[in-house]
Amino acid sequence: MTYACSHHSHCITCSDEAVPLRVVKIDEKRELALCESAAGERTTVEIALVAPVAVDAVVLVHAGTAIATAT
Repeated sequence: MTYACSHHSHCITCSDEAVPLRVVKIDEKRELALCESAAGERTTVEIALVAPVAVDAVVLVHAGTAIATAT
């Protein structure tokens, strides 16, 4: 499942889509989170725009930055 960052199903700037990732670990001081995809792939994500977030929260990530929380 992917969530688009525009109503046209992709970002008008770069054509990417936001993807939902689950927060695994948080570094509050640096405003970063280790996140995991449904396939088990992990990546570090900037969370300043959506802070505070909690472990196990789902964030929508675009270009390495969480841009929203999924409900």
